[in-house]
Amino acid sequence: MSDHLQISHHEVFRRPGHFSAWPANYGLWAWDEEIVVVFADGKLGEQGALHARDKSQEFKPMQARSVDGGATWSPETFAGFVPGGKSLSADEHLAVPLRSGSKLRGQDIPALSTPVNFLDPEIAVLVARTGLDGRAHSWFYLTRNRGRRWEGPFLFKGLDLKGLASRTDIVPLSDNHALFMMTAAKSDGNEGRCLCVETTDGGLTFHWKSSLPFDGDGYAIMPSSLRLSDGAIVSVVRRGRGIDQAGWLETFRSKDNGATWHPLGIPVEDTGPGGNPGSLVRLGPQRLALVYGFRGDRPGMRMVTSSDGGRKWSEAIDIRRDAVLPDIGYPRSVALNDGRILAIYYYNFGKERFIAASTISGDGH
Repeated sequence: MSDHLQISHHEVFRRPGHFSAWPANYGLWAWDEEIVVVFADGKLGEQGALHARDKSQEFKPMQARSVDGGATWSPETFAGFVPGGKSLSADEHLAVPLRSGSKLRGQDIPALSTPVNFLDPEIAVLVARTGLDGRAHSWFYLTRNRGRRWEGPFLFKGLDLKGLASRTDIVPLSDNHALFMMTAAKSDGNEGRCLCVETTDGGLTFHWKSSLPFDGDGYAIMPSSLRLSDGAIVSVVRRGRGIDQAGWLETFRSKDNGATWHPLGIPVEDTGPGGNPGSLVRLGPQRLALVYGFRGDRPGMRMVTSSDGGRKWSEAIDIRRDAVLPDIGYPRSVALNDGRILAIYYYNFGKERFIAASTISGDGH
C-alpha cells in the first residue's frame, strides 16, 4: 500500500548537540497553511537504555511555525509562563533539583475566568504537566492568536484527582462543552490509566466523567481521541509494560459522549520495546489514520488506516524506516485542507534528536 503513497520529509527543528523531542507531550494545530507545533528542547547526553539526554540541563518548551503547509519551518520561543521552573511536561527527564513538581503548589495556578469556546477555530488549548507518578500536576493554556501568546497556566478547577499527568487530547462537543482525555497515576502511584474529564462551562470548572477500561497489565497512557460524524468518540491508548518489552496500541469507543467506553480491539500489536503513542487523524466520516513510532528493528514511523471508524485496521504502512536508534516517535498529526496528512515527531540519524515532519498523500489513506 505504501507504494501508492506520496511521502515527503522535512526538518522542523534541528541543532547539533541538542535533544529536541516529544511533540505528543504538547500539541499541533493547523489553520489552513499555517501550522504550529510545540515540543521540548534540551541537550544531548550519554546514551541510556533508550534516551541520550543530559538530565542536568533544562528541557525548555519551544515551538515551530510553518506558513506553507509544513514544507518550511521557523523556530519560536514558547510564549507562555511555566510554573515551578523552566521545563514543561518534562520532569521525568530532569535531575531532581530541576524538576518543577516539587516547587509547584496548587494555589500557584489560577482558574480560568472567561469561558473558552471550544469550537472557535482561532482558539487552541494546550495541556501540560509536571511528571508522571502520583505526585504529578496538570494545567492548561490557551491561545487566541495562533500560538504567538499563550494565556495561562490555568487550573483544572474542581478536579480533585491525584497524579494527573496529562497531555493535550480534547474532544469538543459544543461551544462550552468538551471532554479532556487524560492520563492519571494508578492506585499504587505509578503511571498510568486513562480517564475522561468533562467541562460544561468553557473550562471554568471540570469533573471526572469516566475511566477507560483497564486490565491492570502494565500501563495505559496517552490517549489520542476524536469524534466521528455519527457522534461516536474513538480513543487510541498507548499500552506497555516497560522499556524492555514491546508496547501496543488499544482502541476504545464511546456512543454516549464519554459516559461509557467499550473496547474496539488492538490496531497495532507491536510498537517496539518501550512502546510509543499513536496519533489519530480523521480523514472522512468513518475513515481514520493512526500514526505511530516503531522502536523495534529498523525503527521508523508507521501508519495504519481504518475505513469503518476504528473497528478494523490495515496492515502497517511505512512512512519512513531510516532512523539509526529507536529513540524516535511521539507523533502529532493533522489532516490538512488539501487532504494530506501532516505528521510531526522526533527522530535521529544516530546523533542529535530533532523534530521532523512528514506529509502523506495518495491511495494509501
